[in-house]
Amino acid sequence: MQEQITFMRSRPRVAGGPRKALILGASTGYGLSSRIAAAFGCGAATVGVFYERPADDDRTASAGWYNSAFFEQFAHQQGLDAWSINGDAFSDAIKEQTIELLRQHTGPVDLVVYSLAAPRRGPYSSALRPIGKPYTNKTVNVQNGQVYETSVPPATEEDIAGTVAVMGGEDWKLWMDALGKAGLLAPGVRTVAYSYIGSTITAPIYREGTIGKAKEHLEATAHVLDAELAGSGGRALVAVNKAVVTTASAAIPFVPLYIALLYRVMKERGTHEGCIEQIDRLFRERLYTGAAVPVDAEGRIRLDERELDPDVQAEVGRRWQQVTTENLPELADFNGYREELSRICGFDNPRVDYGSDVDPKVAIPSLR
Repeated sequence: MQEQITFMRSRPRVAGGPRKALILGASTGYGLSSRIAAAFGCGAATVGVFYERPADDDRTASAGWYNSAFFEQFAHQQGLDAWSINGDAFSDAIKEQTIELLRQHTGPVDLVVYSLAAPRRGPYSSALRPIGKPYTNKTVNVQNGQVYETSVPPATEEDIAGTVAVMGGEDWKLWMDALGKAGLLAPGVRTVAYSYIGSTITAPIYREGTIGKAKEHLEATAHVLDAELAGSGGRALVAVNKAVVTTASAAIPFVPLYIALLYRVMKERGTHEGCIEQIDRLFRERLYTGAAVPVDAEGRIRLDERELDPDVQAEVGRRWQQVTTENLPELADFNGYREELSRICGFDNPRVDYGSDVDPKVAIPSLR
């Protein structure tokens, strides 16, 4: 958290950035970085919605809880307004609670970020599977570094429908419709949801699989919302980001090995970016340039151009063919991958004394 905040504060203020931002899925990954960028890069008041576990007598809180607690505490110290809501963002109850908070504290928002990642939404469950036939390829055991071949069975029609319901654009539109009906979308509001395309290596399990169908639905929803907001000068857009280490991406078969190889190649070329660098570019070079938002032929913001550079992909593909358990440390940034995954969960940070006594019951100020 401190490193991401320091990065944003070291950069010039984003001219024309948001003043009041609602971040849906604000406690980890791209959503968390979006909240940090809005607050510490733009000076925006932020409302973050997330679903995290507080500490109890038997266990610590989830990492996202501590992220959000630190964010609020530090934002308040810097004179920035910040409020949080903890609960199922897919539910009507949390939508209503958020709308009431906005009415009381911020009024209409000029940025809505949709960055929810969850395995279920109400009665629907997502399934990360290929479509049409099984997919077999290399993967890596994140715990011990063993490279081995695995196979994922094809999705059923129920799998596809469930994944689209959970990870597609339906809930994004429900949020925007509810905010619009409540008069809480400022003129010129911008709303952005995050997507991924990725490599041909991961395409069968990702873009051509069930999650790809969900992303297609998300992108189609963006066009509908964009048309609806056009009259007030607003925009609804999908930003296609690069692959990064998150707890969500770690659960997708084949992806951890691809990311470890990609990180090594991009770091060697000096083009590697994490979540905060991507979102800084999104705000600074895409959303808030003072000109028309640059998009591709399908209307998407593209921040993955460095990952999909032909030379980068050719080198990743070459290493993919060669990689084994024995040469993994030479070809991939596997240690870096594991360290980053650990740090997301609060471990392996060299600046932390893990032997010191701490009180795990940390409050989020606005939730007291």
